[in-house]
Amino acid sequence: MLNQERDLRPLAARLRPRKLEDVVGQAHLLGEKGPLRAMLCSGRLHSMILWGPPGTGKTTLAQLLAQSTGSQFQVLSAVNSGVKEIRAAIGSAEAHRVQGQETVLFIDEIHRFNKTQQDALLPYVEEGIITLIGATTENPSFALVNALLSRARVYVLKTLEEADLAIILERALQDPTQGLGARSIDFPAELRQGLLRAADGDARRLLNLLDLAVQLADLQEDTVRITPQALMAATGQSWRRFDKGGEAFYDEISAFHKSLRGSDPDAALYWLARMLDGGADPLYLARRLVRMASEDVGLADPRAVEMALAAKDVYQFLGSPEGELALAQVTVYLASCPKSNRVYAAWNRAQSLVKAGTSQEVPLHLRNAPTKLLKTLDYGREYQYDHDYPDAIAPGQEYLPPALAGTRFYEPSERGLELRIQERLRWIRAHRPTAQEKKPHA
Repeated sequence: MLNQERDLRPLAARLRPRKLEDVVGQAHLLGEKGPLRAMLCSGRLHSMILWGPPGTGKTTLAQLLAQSTGSQFQVLSAVNSGVKEIRAAIGSAEAHRVQGQETVLFIDEIHRFNKTQQDALLPYVEEGIITLIGATTENPSFALVNALLSRARVYVLKTLEEADLAIILERALQDPTQGLGARSIDFPAELRQGLLRAADGDARRLLNLLDLAVQLADLQEDTVRITPQALMAATGQSWRRFDKGGEAFYDEISAFHKSLRGSDPDAALYWLARMLDGGADPLYLARRLVRMASEDVGLADPRAVEMALAAKDVYQFLGSPEGELALAQVTVYLASCPKSNRVYAAWNRAQSLVKAGTSQEVPLHLRNAPTKLLKTLDYGREYQYDHDYPDAIAPGQEYLPPALAGTRFYEPSERGLELRIQERLRWIRAHRPTAQEKKPHA
């Protein structure tokens, strides 16, 4: 009966490593000079946060760390647990501590705990009643309170490489008790490679897809033959990692923006394709392209904003997948444009000066005088109408408040159209000398 129950568990559960030596990947943590290896050699655990993508072994690692130190292992899921469950776990930990046994409290998806729930853990972590191991796919810097982070060390788990997944796949096919080794399975090498790609660095996904592919395979005599059709049916449309609103989302958006800013159209197209493939909202990406056109191209090529807005309109008109080509087109254009963030920088400087300073009065010569009273108060009296002068430049006229006279926010670059703008502004400043120029701090 026990064997039957074990056999009915999913393949991923049956093949969960039973000792640290069985863990595949994460050599930077578990290798000879890895911090977790060193910690185990010392014989004591400390509280930690395991941060990494799904299927990289966070739960398994927590179990094995507790096992290797003889600690009681308690599991909570932040999805369906709260302060009540935390108190119950602490009560159990205190009882075991009296008997001389330490407790590892593992909290899966700890980023889902709110501040109150996280704060409830603090005194027990501080006093050593529990050794906390939290697992999260989200950036702990944003998902966890500082007080908890200060009491726990963060370890980053890496996505498994295809070579790592290949080891796990071979183990699953060869293990006669927990895996599929007791069955005759015909799984061609080229199809195995397709399965490894579909797993996308996630060991659990790999084993679940393998399990399903075997169920859908052709049974010929005593041999299970995994065909391309069976593998396609198992993997379906296998989404790559892209958690909208999560860590992968912001990482890929950042890579997209930086590739475009760095004038690499190939990399920018790759990240655009990755995000669209992962289910990102195309209109969100269109808005980001408009932002990039304004921030990173700016006046080096004013057409960039027009093209980004046009791509948004094209996508709204055509929809997917045809409209995605317009997003790709403007991505290549923006990546290939001359770059300038000088307007962006100038705007930030102007905003900073306004927020940090006092409210300067509008100079009298710049004020309108629609009434007799205002005229008697000299509103607009010394204003020089620029169109009355050669080249429409009123010589010596200042447009900033006296305390800010000569302040310069905008410095054009020497790229694209801004080179001509720079020449124009130099000519204007030469023909309209003002107070000594000064630049506010960025």
